[in-house]
Amino acid sequence: MNLQLANKVIIVTGGAKGIGAGIVKLLASEKAIPVIVGRNEKDNIALMHEILERGENAWQVVAELSDPNSSEQTVAAVLEKYNRIDGLINNAGINDGVGLEKGDYDGFMKSLHRNLVHYYLLAHYALPALITSKGAIVNISSKTAETGQGNTSAYAAANGGRNALTREWAVELLKYNIRVNAVVVAECMTPQYEKWIKTLADPEDKLKEITAKIPLGNRMTTVDEIANMVAFLLSSLSSHTTGQIIHVDGGYVHLDRALANA
Repeated sequence: MNLQLANKVIIVTGGAKGIGAGIVKLLASEKAIPVIVGRNEKDNIALMHEILERGENAWQVVAELSDPNSSEQTVAAVLEKYNRIDGLINNAGINDGVGLEKGDYDGFMKSLHRNLVHYYLLAHYALPALITSKGAIVNISSKTAETGQGNTSAYAAANGGRNALTREWAVELLKYNIRVNAVVVAECMTPQYEKWIKTLADPEDKLKEITAKIPLGNRMTTVDEIANMVAFLLSSLSSHTTGQIIHVDGGYVHLDRALANA
């Protein structure tokens, strides 16, 4: 499908692996120019070269986004290279297990910087360029904001913040025709998810237990399914969609999970 994204410069944080990498690859295939933003230069460059070798376009910026200064530096680097920004995908973050009973102030605040603060800062610094291009913002969020999970207070709070900022920015940026939406991820097989599942005593049994509770197809959501929705929300094909929090999750959050075993 032609999503009319050719030559659009789109920042993708956490773009070297997992969901971010899936988004980057799809955007490149649509002839956009995804900018991979991540902390590991080797990973960034490996994906960039993979895309360039296919005859498509991409660039990369190394950034540790938990450092507040890195967001401004990232936007400045992209503008110096391309002199425009057409889209921002806030995706970087990690479910870092900062809970209530065993957590503390420092851990909680560090988690918010890892998972929420850079969403705001990147949008803030990219906004003048997005106003010029009438661009779009897509925030990647997590089911933990709505379902809870246990022992992940900071991550759940950050994702609640991502959802709230999505609707707040959609209102504030109406006057600029900038659309802002969020895609909520529930159970999606990524390298980070796979690493977590392997820490459990019986990973195969746990995975079967999880997928059994996903109503549509009793299977994990794929990275490609997340990427497809993100690309659609960036494109002009979704020109009258803003302020939406869209769940690409096989019905996990909103359907009765008992349906999976009915």
